[in-house]
Amino acid sequence: WDETHFGKMGSYYINRTFFFDVHPPLGKMLIGLAGYLSGYDGTFPFQKPGDRYEQHNYIGMRGVRLCRLVSSWLAFLCLSIQMLELSKSLPAALLTAFILIFDTGCITLSQYILLDPILMFFLMGAVLSMVKCNSCADRPFSASWWFWLSLTGVSLAGAMGVKFVGLFVVLLVGLNTIYDLWDLLGNLSLSLVMFGKHLLARVLCLIVLPLALYTAMFAVHFAVLNRSGPGDGFFSSAFQSQLIGNNLHNVSVPE
Repeated sequence: WDETHFGKMGSYYINRTFFFDVHPPLGKMLIGLAGYLSGYDGTFPFQKPGDRYEQHNYIGMRGVRLCRLVSSWLAFLCLSIQMLELSKSLPAALLTAFILIFDTGCITLSQYILLDPILMFFLMGAVLSMVKCNSCADRPFSASWWFWLSLTGVSLAGAMGVKFVGLFVVLLVGLNTIYDLWDLLGNLSLSLVMFGKHLLARVLCLIVLPLALYTAMFAVHFAVLNRSGPGDGFFSSAFQSQLIGNNLHNVSVPE
């Protein structure tokens, strides 16, 4: 059922048809983009689970181009987190990656048009970036420190932009940041000016940057979906008047 739902959302993006859904737009936009780049024309109806795709080019959305591609990176991210930062043990890292590679759930999820592989990619990317940034704590404000801190913010925006369950990794990074700042505040050799710089850097990279990217996702979402569709009724008459094909299109609507 989920593949039918998200496949239809991808088709809406290709056809630029407006719709309403409970999830943020990033994952569905990526599915639509993968379908578009692989030659899918958005004509498959996605009416019910089990319908045959027949001549429709669904491969790009389902596995080869997107879901399977991001799933293939999960084991590498897991290996990097374990071996490079947490356990620092190659056997433990290999065992963790092996378990993930042969996990039935991950194998199944990577074969269909779903948001979960994309979500897991951003979740693990955020955790890896966070622990890599922690490893640079002895050289703050260096190029690598800024890179990993900024990448953490980008990954947080990605996780939140796919599903709201990404809030859990935001909570994880937030707690880690609070602990880090508390530890810096207790360092008597650190001036208040320097502590303020640390605080400002984290506000910029972990709050302002993710919020800006998250807002930009919706800007792209509304810019692409400019045709009337099944989600019109959830929005105001003024908004509906901007959608091509809507009964109110280009009609003067009083404030």
